[in-house]
Amino acid sequence: MAEVLSRRTAGDVHEARSAGSTDPTQLADVVVTMGCGDACQYIPGRRYVDRELADPAWKSRAELRAIRDEIAERVDGLLAGLDERASR
Repeated sequence: MAEVLSRRTAGDVHEARSAGSTDPTQLADVVVTMGCGDACQYIPGRRYVDRELADPAWKSRAELRAIRDEIAERVDGLLAGLDERASR
């Protein structure tokens, strides 16, 4: 979901990929994790942002929308920060 929201907001300015907890992240400048602890890879020299997020399993539609909205807000904030850094 974060990948899709990022692509919708950033277009071609930033590239987003959903890598899971075991797929390679060597190409990433920023790695966003969601509370995966030791399951996530660690690559020195990368910026890591850990985001705790409610588990969407067994949630109502209203709760799922709230989680989606929270993810969208976080994605927008991250992209704004990346754009700010790039403009310096």
